[in-house]
Order: sequence, then C-alpha cells, then structure tokens
Amino acid sequence: MEEFHKVRRLPPYVFEEVNRLKASARAGGADIIDLGMGNPDLPTPQFVVDKMCEVIQDSRTHRYSASKGIAGLRRAQAGYYERRFGVKLNPATQIVATLGSKEGFANMAQAITAPGDVVLCPNPTYPIHAFGFLMAGGTIRAIPAKPDADFFTAIDRAVRHSIPKPIAIILNYPSNPTAYCADLDFYREIVDFARKNEVVVLSDLAYAEIYFDEVPPPSILQVEGAMDVAVEFTSMSKTFSMPGWRIGFAVGNERLLAALARVKSYLDYGAFTPIQVAATAALNAGDNAIGEVRAIYRKRRDVLVDSFGRAGWDVPPPASTMFAWAPIPPTYRHLGSLEFSKLLIEKAEVAVAPGIGFGEHGDDHVRIALVENEHRIRQAARNLRRFLATGGEDRQNVVSLHARS
Repeated sequence: MEEFHKVRRLPPYVFEEVNRLKASARAGGADIIDLGMGNPDLPTPQFVVDKMCEVIQDSRTHRYSASKGIAGLRRAQAGYYERRFGVKLNPATQIVATLGSKEGFANMAQAITAPGDVVLCPNPTYPIHAFGFLMAGGTIRAIPAKPDADFFTAIDRAVRHSIPKPIAIILNYPSNPTAYCADLDFYREIVDFARKNEVVVLSDLAYAEIYFDEVPPPSILQVEGAMDVAVEFTSMSKTFSMPGWRIGFAVGNERLLAALARVKSYLDYGAFTPIQVAATAALNAGDNAIGEVRAIYRKRRDVLVDSFGRAGWDVPPPASTMFAWAPIPPTYRHLGSLEFSKLLIEKAEVAVAPGIGFGEHGDDHVRIALVENEHRIRQAARNLRRFLATGGEDRQNVVSLHARS
C-alpha cells in the first residue's frame, strides 16, 4: 500500500541504520561505547527526585494537569529568566510549559503553518526544526548554520525571492549539532530584520547552560523589540539531567504562545503534576546543580579532544553544548557520514551520530556526544587509535552512499 501523505514527506531516519547496527553488534557480544544519541547519563539531582517522591504521595496530584503548565512552574521559569537573562516575563501570557523543547517546536509548527508556508531553517540542525514544519505542511528553505555574514546574506535573499514569503526563521544557538554560538549583536540584527520583514523568529536555547567559556550564551529576548517577533524554547533535559521527565518551555511573544497553548489544549493535559512540581523545585533552587553539570561536561570535552587527538583524530573543542562536531578524517571522508559511522561500530566499537542526519550540509562531519564518563571516552580513543592506524585498509566492502546512487 502507498505510504501516508505526511509519512512520505519525511526522509529516511538515518539514525535508525546506526541503531540497528549497534544493537546487532551488542547482541553479538561487542562492548559498544555509545557516543551517538544525546541522551544524558548523569542522574537527576537528588532534591528534585525527592520532591517528586513527596508530591506523588498526594492523590490529588494524580488527576489531569494543566496543558500550559501549572502556575507555580510558569512562575519558576519567569524567575529563572529574570535571574539568568534579566528578562521579565508574564507567567500567565508569555510562558507555556511543553513536553520538552521538541514537542514545543512540533506543536508551534502545527499552530502557525498553513500548507505551503516557507520556513527558513539552518542546515545542519536538530531534525525537529525542519521536520516539525514538514509534517505541518510547510516547505523548508535551508540557510547557513553559522551565525556570520553569510547567514544574513542568505536570509535576505530568501525573503526577497521565496514565493510565498517566509513566515519564520529558526535559530539554534548554542547549536545542536555544530556547537556554534551567537552573541547579542547577532540577535539584535535578527530582531531588526524580522520586524522589518514581518517574519517570526523561533529560537531553540536548549543548551543555554552547557557552555565552557566565561561568557554565558544570551537569550534573544534580551534584545529590545524581540518580544514583538520571537519565541524561545528551552529544556530541562540537559540543564538538570532530566531528559526522561519531558519538561521544557516556550516563552516570548504572546500571540504566538496563545496559538501554541490552544493547539496543545486539544492534544494533551500537560506533564504529570508531580513532575511539574519537581521541575519547579529545580528551577527555584537548582543553580548549584547547573554548575556541577556544566563542570562534568567540560571535563569530558577536554578528555575527548585530548585523547581523540592523540589517537589521530583532531576534534575541534566545542565552546558549548554536550556535543563535538567532528570532521571525518580525510582518509574516510569520501564514504560520507553514515557509512563512516557504521564502520566505526564494526571496527572500533564506537558509535557516533552521522552528520547527514542533521542535513545534507553535515555529511562531512559526525556528532560525538559527551554521554559516557571519562574512562569510557579514553577507552573509545584507544579503540579509535587501533582502527585509524590501519590507514583505511580495514574497510572491507564498505561502499559510499554516493557511489550507490
């Protein structure tokens, strides 16, 4: 039977090939060091878990919750934004709690997209940034991921030449997968552009607290006039090591958030109330926990860059996020990122994420996640040293995807 319309609009999920090979290798007894999926391994802070255990004992919290988030959680997010960014938010109208930033993006796309609407999306980028709009019937026009002069040249050309005119620009800084960062001057220029051209800005700030330089990443909402055009998405998954809890936020422009809240009201009743109360406790009292998580990722980053470099693979040190965006070694670059990732599993027992999964312009890179401890990262480096020492001789029958087409 023919595929359903919306399923046909989605490309093959390339990460699934890597996952299948990884599972097969493990079933055969291989000790795969998994640096592929960005799934934090650190435990949720104990005081957050304790609050969850306390609240769940109250049967009143077992009922349906609030789709846009309980009032206390939205107030806590407002407090976080004021402390961290100096941005004042109205919890009633400028904050919507989401089931992670991924769900927030997908439902915002459903809320604001008409069939054929054009959205400007970085390439490479986190898949939901594009796929959420594709599933909503929109059309994606790729723009550069790096926040430099070429970015502004591309969005100016897109606005002038796209038919119909784009409705939105997607930003993601610090970026997954590239770890690019943007400063306030960049955001000022974006806000000015968006207001002049009547486009909205959807900014993914999920990695705001995972940074390794002295200057923390800013929020676009710090820019004067940003509330007129922008919504920003954040997540507690990485900041507080709460990926499975599924708590995130959309904040900013009231009109856009009202549309998101209305769509969500038809689709869900929000996260389980005890989870929301525990997340409230994290936001109100978790600043020390944030610093501890950041320090762990910094140590892992330094170990990875040093040990992989000694193994023969130069990995640029990321300034932020829990990922390194690594160029494929020259000997293997012709294979493309998917075949190279599969080769690493087979020959080095190391899993990474192929760059092609984040867009066609990522195919000469792989993403390496800092989700194993320092000992395991060094073990991965030892495996890679043995593999890379073959100089490409141990490729057996691996054939590039480009050669097949």
